[in-house]
Amino acid sequence: MASILRSPQALQLTLALIKPDAVAHPLILEAVHQQILSNKFLIVRMRELLWRKEDCQRFYREHEGRFFYQRLVEFMASGPIRAYILAHKDAIQLWRTLMGPTRVFRARHVA
Repeated sequence: MASILRSPQALQLTLALIKPDAVAHPLILEAVHQQILSNKFLIVRMRELLWRKEDCQRFYREHEGRFFYQRLVEFMASGPIRAYILAHKDAIQLWRTLMGPTRVFRARHVA
C-alpha cells in the first residue's frame, strides 16, 4: 500500500457498494474486503448504510423506467449495505473487472 501512496501517478476514486445479501453474510463480506485489499486498493472511506426506499430511488434514478428498476430499489433498501470509496491508479476499471459482468446470463455462463 505504501507504494500506491508514493506513486507519481494520480489516484482514481470509485464508489463500491456491497449489496445487502453480501453484507448479511459475514464470511462473504470479509472475503470481499480481502479482495479489495489484495488488489491493492486504498480504502479512503468505509461505512455501513441503511438506505430507505427514497434513497435508493434517488441513487438509481438514471435507471427509472427500466424493467429491473423496482426490484433493484427494493433489494437495495432491504437491508444494510457497505459503501467504500476506493483509490487506485486505475480504480474504476479494476473494480469493474473484479465485479464481473453486470448481466446475469454473462455472469453465470462467462465469468
